[in-house]
Amino acid sequence: MADNDEARLLVERDEHLLILTMVRASKRNAIDRKMADAIDEALNQLDDDDTLWAGVITGSESIFCAGSDLRSQGDYVTERGGEYGVIRRERKKPLIAAVEGYALGGGLEIVLACDLVVAAKNASFGLPEVSIGVIPTCGGLFRAPNALPLNLARELILTGEPIYAERAYAAGFVNRLTEPGEALAAARALASSVMKNAPLSVQNCLRSVNDVAAQSDEFGWNLTQRALDGISGTEDQREGVMSFLEKRSPEWKAR
Repeated sequence: MADNDEARLLVERDEHLLILTMVRASKRNAIDRKMADAIDEALNQLDDDDTLWAGVITGSESIFCAGSDLRSQGDYVTERGGEYGVIRRERKKPLIAAVEGYALGGGLEIVLACDLVVAAKNASFGLPEVSIGVIPTCGGLFRAPNALPLNLARELILTGEPIYAERAYAAGFVNRLTEPGEALAAARALASSVMKNAPLSVQNCLRSVNDVAAQSDEFGWNLTQRALDGISGTEDQREGVMSFLEKRSPEWKAR
């Protein structure tokens, strides 16, 4: 079956909980137009259905998400959700990331866009964009410093090297740490802890907390654009992407 015909997302409803599972493991759950639209549609359902009170987004056993499908050339922005259908979404209901394996680049930026994080011990989080001559464009440049200690965020952004779940848990980024294979079950349990409370109270509390966090978002998006302008059209940007697609080491020229 051609990749364009394959499913990208499985959506399961469990009473008041909506579970989104990315199922493009053969492409490391990289986000293309079809997956972005599927995530957007599911999160629209979560937002609009008053009988849904919380959501979980997860991936496969070995990979949460490797971020953007570079061949999509940025064609993964939706009207309500922004990038990937989730990055710029104004949500009123809690969304929990359940992470097994790698959450890299845009995959980590999806996690950063969620409200709570559950991770298995085999999970790792990284922003490898500098290793291929690009930058994190989906909120990582400002959400990582907000969610993690500043120097740890700098390490992720500047080295491009991932950190393991236990370190992310110790830093306060991960809410629940589990054994491999148990992240989704723990995310369901965490969602149940939230959903035992009054839905409107939860939603209004979440909106207030997220509005506080979002006060710096416009500034952050402007700084992200400035960083993007600084590398756009450069030889290193072209070399980084080509070397990644050709599976070879890049040859940087700082121009």
